[in-house]
Amino acid sequence: MGELWIDINSDLGESEEALANGSDFEIMRYITSANVACGGHAGDDHTMRVTVGKAKELNVAVGAHPGYPDRANFGRIEIPMLSAEIEAAVRDQIAALAEIAESLGVNLVHCKPHGALYHAANKNAEVAAAIGRAVLESDDPLIMVGQAGSSTLALWESMGLTCAAEAFADRAYEPDGILRKRTLAGALLENPLDAARQATDIAIRHAAIATNGNKLKVSAETICIHSDTPGSAAIARAVNEALRQAGVQVKPLSRVLG
Repeated sequence: MGELWIDINSDLGESEEALANGSDFEIMRYITSANVACGGHAGDDHTMRVTVGKAKELNVAVGAHPGYPDRANFGRIEIPMLSAEIEAAVRDQIAALAEIAESLGVNLVHCKPHGALYHAANKNAEVAAAIGRAVLESDDPLIMVGQAGSSTLALWESMGLTCAAEAFADRAYEPDGILRKRTLAGALLENPLDAARQATDIAIRHAAIATNGNKLKVSAETICIHSDTPGSAAIARAVNEALRQAGVQVKPLSRVLG
């Protein structure tokens, strides 16, 4: 049996408040990859610079977190855009973050679409391909992060991109493998112990317990903890500690896939 390892990622730099109160930085102590909002659904030059700087200080890998250019809805509603428009929006967001990161001596490692764009890519191959084309235009050979079990990963790999399958510590899974809608009860795993248990099950047993109690196959290279989940820092700490105690090496994607 080979070495067990997993990356822990979180979506950060999405609000001035999270930077001001230190909550983003507290989460960063327990993760290995930061997905930095880069001007689409959230984020600006200031939040990007501060977030990347802190990630560098804590030795956390930095990736782009592009979303629909829809700040009013935080990028959580799918909006009608042509493939070329999606490609341009993602390309420009990555470039904005890359420029700031370069000025701080940091190379981008990965790209993870945000919210509705992430889910649209899972449903629509044209959306996924547009995102892939944008990433291929980046100066950095970014690792694509997409949902474990989705056809999106195979599409991106066919385009020559390196991919990492993502699972979620703080979100409930439906029996068909999709995430439970946030509007439904039980969508979030707010108890740190529950999130830690799900994370270790995924990392070690490649499985999660779905909302109907059945075991669901979930194989992943990275596990996400959402920074806007209540108590996210405590969840991140519990997940990190539980994985290490279970003998799972916690490593950034660049250490194993880059």
